[in-house]
Amino acid sequence: MAAAPTSGAQTTGRPVRLPRSARRKQLLAAAQEVFVAQGYHAAAMDDIAERAGVSKPVLYQHFPGKLELYLALLDVHCDALVRRLQDAMAELSDNKLRVEAAMQAYFDFVDGNGEAYRLVFESDLRNDPAVRERVDRVEQGCIAAITQTITSDTSIPRERAELLAVGLTGAAEIGARYWLASGQQVPKEEAVALMATLAWRGISNFPLVGNESS
Repeated sequence: MAAAPTSGAQTTGRPVRLPRSARRKQLLAAAQEVFVAQGYHAAAMDDIAERAGVSKPVLYQHFPGKLELYLALLDVHCDALVRRLQDAMAELSDNKLRVEAAMQAYFDFVDGNGEAYRLVFESDLRNDPAVRERVDRVEQGCIAAITQTITSDTSIPRERAELLAVGLTGAAEIGARYWLASGQQVPKEEAVALMATLAWRGISNFPLVGNESS
């Protein structure tokens, strides 16, 4: 049985007229479902148009090809993850809470929005230069947000702070993905707390600026 079309479309007659931004959002939602279910290489523009309940010409009016559509999806989700982490670092002043917020950002990302994390972390197109650039950008964006916080609050030189940030983001990503893949056997709130405690016990050993031991 064919899947029901994404909201905002109809199955018979002409597609419902939507503002361009709303149509684009609808097409991206349909494309995400197809890419997550089938992978990039197996997915076809026909499948995406059918899922959205529009004609292929309508789809091509917004995206000239499958790669452009995939890259647009990556941009949406990469930017969302980086922004979530940046906001957590900026809005909180307690560093223990910041570590927990960083873990929370990754767990929320892998646990939400229709398995969008697979497009970023498990893409079958990661060797494509444009895709690789976006994946690298989200990794560097998250690392930069945490590095900036570490260098602002401690006396650690930037290159060492960056290495610590790499370790923290790597633990957050791998921990969150393992938690999801293993069937979420540990409640999410507890899993975040466990990972945050592990990270905090390491990073809290570095003295804050102005509190260095003499």
